[in-house]
Amino acid sequence: MTRLPGVILAGGRATRMGGGDKGLRVVAGRRLIDHVIARLAPQCGRLAINANGDPARFAGFGLPVLPDSIADHPGPLAGVLAGLDWAAGLGLPAIVTVAADTPFFPADLVVRLGAAAGQSGLALAASRDGDGRLWQHPTFGLWPVALREDLRAALAAGLRKIVRWTEGHGAGTAEFAPVPFDPFFNINTPEDITEAERLMA
Repeated sequence: MTRLPGVILAGGRATRMGGGDKGLRVVAGRRLIDHVIARLAPQCGRLAINANGDPARFAGFGLPVLPDSIADHPGPLAGVLAGLDWAAGLGLPAIVTVAADTPFFPADLVVRLGAAAGQSGLALAASRDGDGRLWQHPTFGLWPVALREDLRAALAAGLRKIVRWTEGHGAGTAEFAPVPFDPFFNINTPEDITEAERLMA
């Protein structure tokens, strides 16, 4: 069975980090995106990076760099669409996406998303906080290529919120336990880098 391709969403503008590419920040001696690739590569077939601007800054990774096809940084859904267009060109049925700023996501993410997929083939990851509330992590998802034109039309109509679109297509939910800490801890600030290094240690 062909393993699904993975797309690392690195198109954000990192305003809370002072701008630039969060994925290129160094955490525990390695770039953040190196940690992400190391976790995703064993779970997927081909990998690609969704990012805008000069792709040369990612040249050292040897991966395709997929810019948004929609202008003005419309958010992660545009990165999903770029990944779906890439996968369609390869004749592959779906993609898995992960965020470039989240180095601890589960080692069984792809398998669990596949098991949780709704009838449409969509699934998103989720975890519970200390109060037991379920939080979706919509940049971690399984996305079928068959829905890419629907997504393109929704983005063209101004839709930006991932969950609004996924709920309309009956997305499944893969729930992950927050132990020993939330595996979807993401790095938004310099303080988060310090905390990530503590967790890695």
